[in-house]
Amino acid sequence: MKKSDLGIGLYVLSAIIFLIVPMPSFLLDFLLAINISVALIILFNALYAVDILQMSSFPTVLLLTTIFRIGLNTSSTRLILTTGDPGKVVLTFGEFVGQDDPVVGVVVFIIILIVQFMVINKGSERVAEVTARFTLDAMPGKQMAIDADLNTGAITDAQAKERREKIQAESTFFGAMDGAVKYVKGDATAGLIITMVNIIGGILMGVMREGLPITEALNKYVILAIGDGLVSAIPSVLISLATGILVTKAAKEDEDMSGMVFSQLFESGKVLTIVGCVLIFLGIVTPLPIYVFVPFGVALLILGRGMTQRQAVKSIEEEVSTAETDAEEIRKPENVTALLQVDPIELEFGYGIIPLADVSQGGDLLDRVVMIRRQIALELGTVVPIIRLRDNIQLNPNQYIIKIKGVQVSEGEILFDHYMAMNPGIVEEEISGIPTFEPSFHLPAIWITEAQREKAETLGYTVVDPPSIIATHLTEIIRTHIDEFLTRQDVSNLINNLKENNTTLIDELVPKLLSIGEIQKVLQNLLREGISIRDLLTILETLADHATITRDTDVLTEYARQSLKRAITSKYFPAGEMTSVVTLDPAVEQEIMNSVKQTEQGAYISLEPEKSQKIIKATEEEMSKLENMGKNPIIVTSPIVRMYYKRLTQDYLKDLIVVSYNEIESNVELQSVGMVSI
Repeated sequence: MKKSDLGIGLYVLSAIIFLIVPMPSFLLDFLLAINISVALIILFNALYAVDILQMSSFPTVLLLTTIFRIGLNTSSTRLILTTGDPGKVVLTFGEFVGQDDPVVGVVVFIIILIVQFMVINKGSERVAEVTARFTLDAMPGKQMAIDADLNTGAITDAQAKERREKIQAESTFFGAMDGAVKYVKGDATAGLIITMVNIIGGILMGVMREGLPITEALNKYVILAIGDGLVSAIPSVLISLATGILVTKAAKEDEDMSGMVFSQLFESGKVLTIVGCVLIFLGIVTPLPIYVFVPFGVALLILGRGMTQRQAVKSIEEEVSTAETDAEEIRKPENVTALLQVDPIELEFGYGIIPLADVSQGGDLLDRVVMIRRQIALELGTVVPIIRLRDNIQLNPNQYIIKIKGVQVSEGEILFDHYMAMNPGIVEEEISGIPTFEPSFHLPAIWITEAQREKAETLGYTVVDPPSIIATHLTEIIRTHIDEFLTRQDVSNLINNLKENNTTLIDELVPKLLSIGEIQKVLQNLLREGISIRDLLTILETLADHATITRDTDVLTEYARQSLKRAITSKYFPAGEMTSVVTLDPAVEQEIMNSVKQTEQGAYISLEPEKSQKIIKATEEEMSKLENMGKNPIIVTSPIVRMYYKRLTQDYLKDLIVVSYNEIESNVELQSVGMVSI
């Protein structure tokens, strides 16, 4: 057991014991000193805490100190009523603070209770309640702001995680404080009741048991009761003050409250000068004591003059520092180096689209970008880099462009206050609007107004709002170029995540059999054809099995595809349905295999241009058959030919899906509707 655990346990246990077991007066003196010390420690910790979360345990501390203080109250009450000697501390508070006069002691005690009840406790309770409510209400907005900063690259994933944890901790703290301040209020009420019990009980004990005259009993036991009340009330006031300080704290993260208060009250020389003049005027013109107001006013004038000079010097120093910083930035070689960085993905838009990305105007484009990254991660098993969002005044107001590594790859144009309606092919009735094309798939569409939306949906049109259009377009561009975003560092991170539970596999594969770069090429090959690498364990197991035979990344990719046949089958061949496909003529397969040349850098196809064009043309004709039937353009080949045929056609037929027989589950029903032949 740690010392701190033992200390907290003894602190709580002792409070329970005080309620049951009588204690001698000298021990009570010692414990009351501890109680006052703890209250002072709490107060100054709250006063000098830079961040409220430095006192995150404060609600629990309130409960512990309250029960400890009530336990001491019970012990002192027992001593007052049984022996009339509660110790030196209680007696000193009653005699010294109350000037050995019961009336003065009662008045001081009542004043302290009024201050605690009406000022500190009531204000702290209200502030804690409002702060808790606003903190909880502000959580969604803060979370969205963090996501926005993360998407724009302003912060890293680690910083975003840290900020989210801080927001959660703050909401938990203020929620607990909203209830914990009730402890302080209840403690003050209990102190008042205990003091009244001590006064009444003490007088009765003095008169009935000790035989004292009522005046002497009143004098003796009122002083003891007031001393007991004060020795409990003062630590309670200190902790109440600490509570008020914490719930009203608004210091900056790098500045404590004392520095903030001093700088805000005494930083302005103008204010100090005005106040000094007012005090001097009051001291001279009015009957107020001149020896107090005039010297104080002169002191403020001197202080104000000094602060004015200091601010002037500080302003000059800041100007010089700013000029030197600007000059230094110009001279720095890093100033040019920073311009060499290229963002993996950028979305630039004209000023007319800014409201879609502005959270304060109700825009949710940033949220959609976050969902795109999550969707791609679930779908393809890889992390999409941070998507940089920028406004560009050089673009048309309603135009947006998508850049990959600094180069524009696509663009689109939307009407901010319109909806895009697309005919899925079954709607016969036309609707009026502005003709356009859907930017993701270049389908014909119409821009319609908000008033036409309900009618278009009723007729069967697919109606899409502007943020969805941009998000869909961006998603398709990312899917198309996803293999370009997978870096060696990304692959290393994926492998390290897998290594925690598969150490043997990773130690066998990397770097003994394959390097990070070779694994990267295999994964890029899979992503290029839309195959998910989420099942990375199966892929790496397959690579470990076959890397001892070949290190050709194209061949290894084929082995990996075959091991992922269940996922490929699920993606392209719906269960329980007959799937229409096109096959490859064995003669064409043989022609392709005869043209394959092996080199140290890998294999390539050396096919005559005329034959290549014939194969591509024949493939286009067969694809048209499938597309006219409303089917996916799928061509099935033998395993050894698949990668070479795909390489031959990929630059001309980007939507073509090429799978081998070994990548299809045996229970799939296929229907051949054509054959690519020349």
